[in-house]
Amino acid sequence: MRTVAERAGVALGTLYRYFPSKMDLVVAVVGEEIDLLESSIERRPPQAATPAGRAVDVLMRATRGLMREPELADALIRSLIIAEVDTPFGDRMTGLLLRVAADGLTPEDATEEQFALAGSLSSVWVHELLEMLRSRRTYDQIQRRIEIAAGRLLADFRTTGPK
Repeated sequence: MRTVAERAGVALGTLYRYFPSKMDLVVAVVGEEIDLLESSIERRPPQAATPAGRAVDVLMRATRGLMREPELADALIRSLIIAEVDTPFGDRMTGLLLRVAADGLTPEDATEEQFALAGSLSSVWVHELLEMLRSRRTYDQIQRRIEIAAGRLLADFRTTGPK
């Protein structure tokens, strides 16, 4: 927190007034990163023909974005694992995957199965990102594993159906 305050040019107390803990700060930064990812997707939607291909595009864009700031990526993963604070990250990524994979489907309109499958893919991505941060996987290995998981999880993905 001290480093962040110094880099931002604010007093440590000021930073703590807005962000009571490191995890609160991480959640805020991650929220901004997801906002940036969503804007990127709106400006340049994935062009793949399949739901799996579109989902892979989104997850690999997110990976590239996070890996530009490995410390942020590490803090994100830690916040998800430790869960000291409620992080909307998983639900937001699941919602984004639903929208791109199923042509605008929202979490509210998705079936339980669709939501679970998109959430599972998001979880696979988080695990693979952790492996990359631990230097156990390369970017190309992550992409291939995400492609395999997306192909299986979203193989029968439909945009219609009862809840």
